[in-house]
Amino acid sequence: MAATARSGTTSPVAITPGDGDVEPVTTKRLRRLTLAAVGDILVHRPVIASAQAYAGGGGYVFDPMFDEVREAISAADLAICHQETPISADDSDLSRSGTLSFNAPRQIASALRNAGFRACDTASNHTWDRGLAGVEQTLDVLDQAGIGHKGSARNADEAAHPPIYEVNGVKIGHLAFSYTIYNEAGPNTKAPPEAPWLASMLWPLQGAQGILAQAHSVKERGAEFVVISMHWGSEYVHEPSAEQRQLARDLLASPDVDLILGHHAHVVQPCEKIGNEYVSYGMGNFLSNQSPTQEPTLRVDTQDGSIVTYTIEEVAPGRLETTQMTYVPTWVVIPGHKVVQATPDRHADSYNRTVTNMNRLGADACDAQPAF
Repeated sequence: MAATARSGTTSPVAITPGDGDVEPVTTKRLRRLTLAAVGDILVHRPVIASAQAYAGGGGYVFDPMFDEVREAISAADLAICHQETPISADDSDLSRSGTLSFNAPRQIASALRNAGFRACDTASNHTWDRGLAGVEQTLDVLDQAGIGHKGSARNADEAAHPPIYEVNGVKIGHLAFSYTIYNEAGPNTKAPPEAPWLASMLWPLQGAQGILAQAHSVKERGAEFVVISMHWGSEYVHEPSAEQRQLARDLLASPDVDLILGHHAHVVQPCEKIGNEYVSYGMGNFLSNQSPTQEPTLRVDTQDGSIVTYTIEEVAPGRLETTQMTYVPTWVVIPGHKVVQATPDRHADSYNRTVTNMNRLGADACDAQPAF
């Protein structure tokens, strides 16, 4: 799997005082990295139309959509996206207007790589929009773009071996789960007969104990820090459900889970710090066509999103902790579908909503700070 890796794990030689000759002692520098994550990437048909326009009418170019946030994403040592929709290997059978059945042109993958993402999760209620062929093509295209992935899987062996990314000398394991595989409204335990191994990505079926068993397995394979992506919660609702909060507590109580990244609500949900570990219940829409200008029943905050960055430090030899969480509020400009930063001076309404929603559980629930 592709991963960002940097070297440099030793500090200058230290001299130990003593009688007579002394021998140099090499001490290891404590490791440190930053991990960034974003919410839903929903490639609606109008998003595809914008990519066609950027390409001049021939093919698809998504890169301009990420121009303004490229620096914030690529600044992280590891950036993880949530690729909610399948990806076509040959740009056929794409997202259908007027339906909730999606399929993105393959060029979205290279644009995500160029934006700075090195990994994505693919666990969502749209995983099966194009069946097993869609699952296979999505992962093939991500592989070709040099993007690691977890969530859906092409076979049982791939499902059983989550990726481990080596970043600044730290081995990061990644797991991903969804409330459903089919495009259904509520949590369920249905797995496709053609791909029974996908049951491993269903959190309603796995439960806390099943998820923890997978997290323990990836740590036994060498991961030192395990990140879990969760497709959960209620759409367009800012408050995390009691089920989300209980599951987060059950998972973060284990030494095998270190960080939870949430999505699916299409609006920003709050963060919470449980012990020394963080959960982002919902990071909002990163790229989509959702907006009241496109569909009057939608809320304006479906254009809000966030780039959430965590600082992970080795606070003692072999002991890693998340020591800081910051976030960049984002806004999707429509038409054009450009993801831009929302600041106190630019798209201020969006900025204020995101800051408010991040703190919705109260000032003591999470110490995350906006980047500006």
